[in-house]
Amino acid sequence: MKWLSGIAAVVSMALLFPAQAAQKSTAPEADYPTKPIRILVGFTPGGGPDITARYVAQKLTEEYKQQVIVDNRPGAGGTIAATLAANANPDGYTLLSVSSAHAVAPAIYDKLPYDARRDLAGITMSAVSKYVLVSAPSVGYKSLKDLLAAARAKPGALNFSSAGVGSGTHFAGELLKSMAKIDVVHIPFKGIPEAMTETITGRAQFFMSPIASAVGLVREGRLIGLGVSSLKRDALLPDVPTIAESGVPGYDSVLWFGLLTTSKTPRPLINTLNRDITRILGDAEAKKRWAPIGLDPAPTTAAEFDKIIAADIATFTRLAKAGNIKAQ
Repeated sequence: MKWLSGIAAVVSMALLFPAQAAQKSTAPEADYPTKPIRILVGFTPGGGPDITARYVAQKLTEEYKQQVIVDNRPGAGGTIAATLAANANPDGYTLLSVSSAHAVAPAIYDKLPYDARRDLAGITMSAVSKYVLVSAPSVGYKSLKDLLAAARAKPGALNFSSAGVGSGTHFAGELLKSMAKIDVVHIPFKGIPEAMTETITGRAQFFMSPIASAVGLVREGRLIGLGVSSLKRDALLPDVPTIAESGVPGYDSVLWFGLLTTSKTPRPLINTLNRDITRILGDAEAKKRWAPIGLDPAPTTAAEFDKIIAADIATFTRLAKAGNIKAQ
């Protein structure tokens, strides 16, 4: 009955290949997206996570022919939105736009309702921005070396302002304190405007300001730019040296933004999102749109973004322990 076995083999093959074809066509990324996508933002409108999310949402809406909605859920340093994203359905329809604050949260909160590394997965970094260390002319520092000399001459006498405990401006200052081995006092304020006011008046000796917030004041001479926080100078303030070249070798602290989703999302779907979003970020229009506000597009692979987040969590945790920094 060889002919029977031959028929059985043919039938088996006929059954196998349609099943494989059906399986391939129902892969989640094959026809993605089929409904609106939501990008959660853990901060109020107008900040970096919101600006970058809205640009990506607009471009994805055009490309996907599906609405991409930005949903602001501010509070608790972005952890409310992060909790929602971590527990979302892993189908690629709930994304999360974050800043470096995402890596700060595990360092300053005793307990979070999610694990920043285990429960959330990177899609891509979207942009980076720099800080600039500024001081008022009345304080008398002409360079970063002047500031460091004054801090070492009188330990504990100088103070620096920030936009709040656990903010990027706070940790950029703490990193300077650690690497330069200086004893300076942190004075937190409610936000960047308050911290900037105290610095302009000279009541705070220096402030590690987001560059977009300080560039106009430096150009007007109301503040002195003592150092840019990245390893390379910034085009907005080309005459301001980097902190690394001004007395603190290796200093590098940038404010980054990026997109995440729940880690349970299938890897092929994350790769599809990465491909489409990095293409958007690599377009010249993104750089042109963001350059005036101090943002540089910085697309990465998903794996690269996960590594950046993990490294920053380790750095912020070390600094938080050294300075006994806790969320307030």
